[in-house]
Amino acid sequence: MEKKTIYVTEFDFDRLYGLVESADPNIRDKTHLMQLKEELEQGEVIEPADIPDDVITMNSKFRLQGEDDTLSDYTLVFPRHADFSKNRISILAPIGVALIGSKVGDTVTWETQAGQKQFKILKILYQPEASGDFHL
Repeated sequence: MEKKTIYVTEFDFDRLYGLVESADPNIRDKTHLMQLKEELEQGEVIEPADIPDDVITMNSKFRLQGEDDTLSDYTLVFPRHADFSKNRISILAPIGVALIGSKVGDTVTWETQAGQKQFKILKILYQPEASGDFHL
């Protein structure tokens, strides 16, 4: 399977890379941190004002379509703001790593204990950069 190019703003890159680098070295599951680090290192870093408005950035709200055609709205957030009961997904969750830098029309896939899951990104409902909010 060919690896897609992800797009990330310079501001998100700096904050996310800092999060990865400052993580507790004794953390039990480093897998997601290493996946995020790999995504960031392979991604295309773009000025916040130049990021396409169909790309999921930090604090973006978006609509996903599940494998069973259900529709759900989520927001991609930093770990301290994560709350799945409010549909706020942590960047360090497996789906969070899969979503960052993806765009409308992409299908994101990630591994869970129950097997692979997939969602299609249908729409960006709010992207900070598209709204002129460059430093959320």
